[in-house]
Parts: sequence; structure tokens; C-alpha cells
Amino acid sequence: MDPTKRFSSRVDNYVKYRPGYPNEILDLLVDECGLTPTAVIADIGSGTGKLAELFLQNGNPVWGVEPNHEMRAAGERYLAGYEKFISVNGRAEAATLPRQHADFITAGQAFHWFSRSQTAPEFRRILKPDGWIVLVWNDRPANATPFMQGYERILDEHAIRYREVHHQRVSMEEIAAGLGLASWQTAVFSYRQQFDWDGLKGRLLSSSYAPEAGHPNHQPMLAALRQLFDQQQRDGQIQFDYTTRVYYGSF
Repeated sequence: MDPTKRFSSRVDNYVKYRPGYPNEILDLLVDECGLTPTAVIADIGSGTGKLAELFLQNGNPVWGVEPNHEMRAAGERYLAGYEKFISVNGRAEAATLPRQHADFITAGQAFHWFSRSQTAPEFRRILKPDGWIVLVWNDRPANATPFMQGYERILDEHAIRYREVHHQRVSMEEIAAGLGLASWQTAVFSYRQQFDWDGLKGRLLSSSYAPEAGHPNHQPMLAALRQLFDQQQRDGQIQFDYTTRVYYGSF
């Protein structure tokens, strides 16, 4: 499937149940990269606006570049209250932004879908000479808790091509080499969501590899998820943990 279309049918669940990003990312970029509220952000693969919102709350102008019509429209609705958000119909390989436009290029939960050979020259074109590239992923620590272990087993048993598309198969060394970064660093933060049953189900169905209604794996996957929830819930809630990884570097 064309990666720009993978989430078209999952937009509602993505908006409601996907995590945001910890505020510590802003502190990191202020300290390490000189981020100020006037810095122009080009958020590539901006989707429904989860990462863009972090910078908009900091006062930054954010150009959200998103190729998927449904995701882009959802992001425009979600961020409608922010005057400094500009929605752009573009993609990582052809962002349509002016030359040397951005102080920061960011990508949240998206870079693994880009064509690195075509993205590198486009990033060089739109980034200012002293600009920064910031790539962020919310990873699930599979062994952090019994619930997270069980969740991973459900994906292994029922998800579609899960191991092939999971972003953790792409190393930062490969990314840095593909982009031609002169240097890069890593920071790690903890993040958590809390779900009731409907929220947990929506979180799973927001993933591109989760089989949708009509697929033979759909109902068995939800049955296994319900059983896991019933076993692990406390007061009708489950803790869903993340390790937020931030990779930042420059050309």
C-alpha cells in the first residue's frame, strides 16, 4: 500500500487515541538547539497535528506538510484554534515549501515512511543553513509491564505484516547516513496514556497494521485484546506506556 494512504480509514481513531508528545522535548531543543518561539517549524508528515501542537503551544509558526487528504483535513480541524498553523498539501520528498524556509524540520511517528534518497535533498533545500532536523517516535516498551507484553503478543499473532512496517526496524545510523547528517544525538523520555476499554480498542485500531472489520484476524484480535484488558485493568483503566525517542542533528 502507498504509505501516504495507509491511515485514510483510521483517522478518527488516530485523532482520539494516539498519544501526543512530552513537553520535555521543547526543553531539550531550547537547551541543545537554541529553539525560540520565533523559529519556523516545518512538520513533515504532520498527520492529525499531534507534534505540531507541541510547537504551536510554544508560540512557533508551524507549516504542517501532509500528503494524505483525510489526515490533513483532520489536522486542520484539530489545530483550527492556532493562528500560526499553516496546512500544506505536500510530502517529505516534495514539501512545496520555499528554499531555506525552516529553522527546524520535524517528523513525529512518520520518518520511517519517507523515501530517504529523495527526502535528503528536499530537507537540504528547505532547511536554513544552521537549521536542525528533529525526528520523534513514541515507542512501546514491549516488556515494561505484563500488559505491554501481552499487547505485543497480540500484534505478533494477529497484526498484518507488523514486523515489516514497524518503525523500530530502522536504525538512527541508517537514517543519519541516508540524510547525510554531519552529527546527531539522542534523547529519551517517558510518556503514558490511560485508557478504558473503548480507548484501548481505538488505540489498537489506529495502527496501520491492525486488521480492520471484515478481515479474518479482526475479531480474534479484538477478543484477545478484551481478554488482556479484563486481566490487567484496574478500576476499568489500563496504563499504556511509551518511550519517546528524539533524534536531533544537522547537516
